[in-house]
Parts: sequence; C-alpha cells; structure tokens
Amino acid sequence: MGHLNMTRRPGAVGAQPRRSGWRSVLAGARPRQWLKNLLVFAAPAAALVVGHPVTLGRTAAAAVLFCFASSGVYFINDVVDAESDRHHPVKRTRPVANGEISRASASVVGTTLLVLAIVGGFLVGGAELCAVLGAYGAISLVYSLALKRVPVVELICISAGFVLRTIAGGAAAHIAISPWFLVVSCSGSLLIASGKRTAELMTLDEGRSEHRAALGWYRSRFLTVVRHVSAVVTAGGYCVWAIARWHGLDDRVHDGAFLLLSILPFTVGVLLVEKALAAGHGGAPEELALKSRSLQAVGAIFLTLVVVALAT
Repeated sequence: MGHLNMTRRPGAVGAQPRRSGWRSVLAGARPRQWLKNLLVFAAPAAALVVGHPVTLGRTAAAAVLFCFASSGVYFINDVVDAESDRHHPVKRTRPVANGEISRASASVVGTTLLVLAIVGGFLVGGAELCAVLGAYGAISLVYSLALKRVPVVELICISAGFVLRTIAGGAAAHIAISPWFLVVSCSGSLLIASGKRTAELMTLDEGRSEHRAALGWYRSRFLTVVRHVSAVVTAGGYCVWAIARWHGLDDRVHDGAFLLLSILPFTVGVLLVEKALAAGHGGAPEELALKSRSLQAVGAIFLTLVVVALAT
C-alpha cells in the first residue's frame, strides 16, 4: 500500500479532514455497509440450521467473504465513478473521488479482495458458494462498467446483490431455499434499490444526470409505483411463506400461532421502510437499521415471534 496517492484535488472536498493512508483504505471499504451481509444468515435461520456449530461457522465465514467481495466491488466502483462522485454532495468525500487514494491503488485493492472472496468461497462452501460470490462480482463489475447507465436494468443489478447474499447463506449451509423465501428476497431487494434511486432523485434534483446518467430517465412517480408494488409483493410473499411454514409445524398449533402473528410486525416493518424511502432516507439503506428506533423495535418483535415459533 506504499503507493497510495495522498494528493488532494484542490477544492474537491472543502473542509473534509485529511485521512491517513490506512484510514482512507478503511473508508473506501465502507465497513458500515457490511451490515447488509447479515442477509447471509437469513436462509439458514429460516431453515432452523443456523444454530448448528458447523453450519454457523460456514455461514459466518460466508458473511465475512461477502464483506471482502462487497468492499472489493466498492473500490472498483469508486474508480469508475470517481469523476461523477465529485458532483455528489456526500459521495465526493470518498477516498478515490477526493484524491486520497489513487485509481491504480484502489483497483489493486478491489481486485485482490474480490479474488480472495471467490477463492475463499470455494474453500468454505465448495463450488456452489464460489459460484454465488463469482456471480456477485461479475454482475457488480458489469454494472459498474456499463449497466448502471441503463434504467430499470440497473435497479435489477442492485437488487441482485442483495438476493445473492441470501442465496449465499443457503449455499454455505448446503440447504435448499424456499421459492417464497426467494420471492420475499427479490421483491424486498427491489424495494431497497428503488428507494436508493428515490433518495438520489430528491438530493441531486437538476444535477442528477451529471452524477448518474440513468437518473435523468427516472421520475418520482415511476419509482413510487416500483416501491409500492415491491412492498406489497414483499409483505404478501412473507404471508404465504409463514402460512406454508405453519402447515409444516405438525401439531404445534401454539408455536404456529406465533409464526402467523409475525406477519403483523413484518408488514409494519415494510411500511416503515417504505415511509422512510418515500421521505428520501434510502440513500444508505444500512442507516435505516442503525438509526430508526421504531424499525428496530418492530424488528425485535418480529425476530422474537419467529424464534419462539420455529425454535421450540
């Protein structure tokens, strides 16, 4: 890392304090966004196998590997987006955009992290997990280089990143994933992706095309429809999954009642997320989980009901 470029572009970041080389690297890795990788635990948890020591170890390793892969993608994406990020009020502070890390250095770091993640995937979960991580890297790179300029398709690419995280959990634990689980994952991911674009549309206003070409095509009404449809499918998909899972609980009617009750906090959670996205707070989805006390409370109730229903 000795060739990090610490030269700052004059006026690029204003009063942003200077970061040291390793602090810049850590900032480029975006550790706050690693929270998304907890999605890797979703499938093993729903299948009631996450508590097994071996499965838990593999799932945790897969989540760590996704941290490597996602950070690698962030570095490469920042290289490609460096110029457009300088037109964004928040993204202009990223290490590559403000000149703290050279594009060459960021490319080396990003590529190394991606390779380590894919190789690690094979060692942890075999060919299946390796393929999931490889697909994530490939889709992310094609998105960064070309597809992010194509409206709607770029939303699907962003959504695929979240869905692949949930699939990775199944691959690490060697379990089959329910079709309805995938429905919830896909629609929920599209909800988050459209929320990100809604936030950018509201933040950038007239300068949105300079930051991202596809944003010039989107209109707030279109994104609102996408969010609403995604929210309905997400809530509806969970209802079907919960009812189907309830039928699989044999005679444990009491436990099954808890599972059916979990539909209420899940639906309320989806509504709270949509409310936040409509207000333009979806630019950094992980911030919703970290800062929204109401969403945290509803999430805690939901998890408690599911654990009681499925783990007893």
